[in-house]
Amino acid sequence: MANAKTFGPDMRIGSGTWAPPRNVGVSARAYQDLKTTLHRELIGQIDLERLTTLEDVRARSQVREVIQGLIVKLDTPLSTVERDRLSREVLHEVFGLGPLEPLLQDVTINDILVNTAKQVYVERNGVLELTNVMFKDDAHLRHIIDKIVSTVGRRVDESSPMCDARLLDGSRVNVIIPPLAVDGPILSIRRFGKIPIGTQQLIANRTVTSPIFEVLKGAVRAKLSMVISGGTGAGKTTLLNVMSGYINDSERIVTIEDSAELQLQQAHVVRLECRPPNVEGKGAVRQRELVINALRMRPDRIIVGEVRGEEALDMLQAMNTGHDGSLTTIHANSPRDAVARLETMALMSNLNLPEKALRQQIASAVSVVVQIARLSDGTRRVTHVTEITGMTGDVVAMQDIFIFEKLGIDVNGRVFGRFRATGVAPKFADKLKKAGIVLPPNIFEHSFEA
Repeated sequence: MANAKTFGPDMRIGSGTWAPPRNVGVSARAYQDLKTTLHRELIGQIDLERLTTLEDVRARSQVREVIQGLIVKLDTPLSTVERDRLSREVLHEVFGLGPLEPLLQDVTINDILVNTAKQVYVERNGVLELTNVMFKDDAHLRHIIDKIVSTVGRRVDESSPMCDARLLDGSRVNVIIPPLAVDGPILSIRRFGKIPIGTQQLIANRTVTSPIFEVLKGAVRAKLSMVISGGTGAGKTTLLNVMSGYINDSERIVTIEDSAELQLQQAHVVRLECRPPNVEGKGAVRQRELVINALRMRPDRIIVGEVRGEEALDMLQAMNTGHDGSLTTIHANSPRDAVARLETMALMSNLNLPEKALRQQIASAVSVVVQIARLSDGTRRVTHVTEITGMTGDVVAMQDIFIFEKLGIDVNGRVFGRFRATGVAPKFADKLKKAGIVLPPNIFEHSFEA
């Protein structure tokens, strides 16, 4: 076997993962060249087609033995720890996504943000962190990107430089490459927990207080249509997942998503997902088409993962025509902005509806807007629970029921504040009472420390 040092950095598949620790037997550059050599030698010795017929654990075990045998033959001083790490990282290249594998296996990471081959950030608990993970070069990063998108029948090249895909665990992937990305390929992965967050975790994290959650839970059970509003990464889908858990098991639920993220626990759930265009730019199925189709499927409730276009009008009409209790999320900075965005997106349907008629549709369809935000310390808070009460002239009338007041930041950088009832009893309180939902007395009058 050729000596590792004879293979230069122009290799196209070799990997650089975690930077080698200090005081090791080889330099960082030599360490990467070792992995390059090992990977090439391994590909030359194993039968990849035969590996696909073996069980994953057995295949990995056999390949690991081959790698360790190749390492023994290397004329390079390596400690036992380095040998184990080297074999593990080459194994990631064969069976996984190379340098991304340690990050994908870390359950505390919510987002993986690859800003070109030499810079990778992750988000933990709402806070971004720079990692020491890197790829060998742009070609190596492109190799990993191609590995991801090929699993869903997509491709990324100069003619199609943007792509959305999904990993096997449901994580959402976005790719954008040159010439649109100036400095090199960009890869963003939004991860979703295998174990859904539940009510107790939301309350323990102070995302919402127990009394406020009782009101929201009652609104779902009483079949009030609800919109969850917030920014990117604020926790809208997580809150929607939790709220949907209080839908009665006897109801038929149809979910519609751009990329499947919801994890409903009910037995009678029909899941629909949009389809992107194929390599020829044809065959796309949009959310609006799925919403229209869902109305023909005898749903009791329709849950749209995120309203982002003309499907907003069909969603509103569904809420107004016997599908009470439907849920959706929307990107907006406040409850008032959420209503304005719903109106704007409904206008995209080009049906030339008068603005007042459209606002009446919104006021009639939506009962509650829940605003959730990610604060500067990474924590999530439900900042507004707002009721839509109808129309006042040509304007949709709204009133806050609960709000979160930010009071300051402590010495550790943590945001502190309080949840507060505005003192206004919502009009939907009667609907809750008629549905047999009993709320604690004076719940709309108290403040709750956060």
